[in-house]
Amino acid sequence: MQNNYKLNDKVIMKKPHACQSNLWEITRVGVDIKLKCLNCGREIMLDRLEFEKKLKKVVSDNA
Repeated sequence: MQNNYKLNDKVIMKKPHACQSNLWEITRVGVDIKLKCLNCGREIMLDRLEFEKKLKKVVSDNA
């Protein structure tokens, strides 16, 4: 998968979060990707490889 995501993008992950939402916002991009759940506000960090495996699609990109 190409690097077609950047800071503040909204993304949909393959599996939903415990709060039943699968919409996340990217808050940090680097070796690790930090995501914030847009439903409950929980923040998680995934390494880039794991993030790319779990990513379904990029919903909106803030240009």
